[in-house]
Amino acid sequence: MSDRVSDRVVVALDVGGTGMKCALVRPDGVVVRTERHPTGAARGPAAVVGTILDVAGGLADKARADGLTPIAVGIAVPGVVDEARGVAVWSANVGFRDVPLRDLTVRRLGLPAALGHDVRVGGLAEARLGAGRGTGHVLFVAIGTGIASAHVVDGTAAVGAHGAAGEIGHIMVRPDGPRCGCGRPGCLEAVASAAAIGRRYAELAGGTPDAPVTAAEVAERAAAGEPLASQVWQEAIEALADGLASGQALFDVATIVLGGGLAQAGDRLLAPLRAALHERMTFHREPQLVAAALGDEAGCLGAALLALDAVGVRDHQEKR
Repeated sequence: MSDRVSDRVVVALDVGGTGMKCALVRPDGVVVRTERHPTGAARGPAAVVGTILDVAGGLADKARADGLTPIAVGIAVPGVVDEARGVAVWSANVGFRDVPLRDLTVRRLGLPAALGHDVRVGGLAEARLGAGRGTGHVLFVAIGTGIASAHVVDGTAAVGAHGAAGEIGHIMVRPDGPRCGCGRPGCLEAVASAAAIGRRYAELAGGTPDAPVTAAEVAERAAAGEPLASQVWQEAIEALADGLASGQALFDVATIVLGGGLAQAGDRLLAPLRAALHERMTFHREPQLVAAALGDEAGCLGAALLALDAVGVRDHQEKR
């Protein structure tokens, strides 16, 4: 086993409801190995924890077999995460309830470990290695089935007093709007998430549940000039602009990075959203609005950065 600095790696796992994206990552942010594994959430949380530990242990063994030295483990999970205690407090996607995942990982692998929230670590990666690199103050907003964010200042993501910072999707933007999954009406994610856009189009078009229309299809139809799709898309843009303007009033960031499935619409989303956000700026400085750069690697890279931070290693990732 080598102990040269250039041979050090961290084991990184980004755990989702369906699959896990896994990697070995060097301190400079370079990925040297990637793997994907099914989460198998239907088997229950204990089985998922077992899979996480098995996969992490397997990656550490493969690193050693390749002459690399694993120095830490970083794991990102969805839901509410207590990063200070290393506990997955709650996650609907994988069924976690107060799972001490960091301690279980340390015990199993004998390596230091860090546990983080999937969107926060994605924001960390985009701020330090991706589209927000070098700008200091970044708001990363992931727009998919829901909407969540991470506020990153000088390479550190805010966690909050209870591990729940960044729930920008639950800013109320339409008091008379559709009821959100959280129980309140008019939350941003009930109006402008990818899932909400598809639901709204189907509702207005009289669609049936067995023939859903995706947000990407709504964007395409809007670009082609279909009036109904254009209406739904514009409603979502206006709501997103309201939510982002609230975020800018609170955080005064230099850059807003948009990630998640909806951001794949590219300029169909970014161009009108920039214009709508510009209209809402008064005395606040207008942030750059850019698409995420790291794609689905962001979670793994962010989990790796969290682990490196936990062991006091930061090899100038910002200069990558």
